[in-house]
Amino acid sequence: MSFEKHFNLPEPVTMPPCALLRSKAIYVTGDLVNPDHPDEEGATYCWCNKTQHILGPDQKDVNQGDCVEGRECYRDIV
Repeated sequence: MSFEKHFNLPEPVTMPPCALLRSKAIYVTGDLVNPDHPDEEGATYCWCNKTQHILGPDQKDVNQGDCVEGRECYRDIV
């Protein structure tokens, strides 16, 4: 029997992300997440540029879906 791994796809994010949110995709493709780029398929690992960690300044998880307007530490992209 072969091993199969399945991932749940995240819900699409329509709000602009926090200016402090970082991911590998930003440095490779220039976009936070570029689903059309084959190297970035499924790449959702993010970190906060302020804390340099997977937890934001408010000690909550950092990801594209949660780092949006309304969060205490959110910074708008100017």
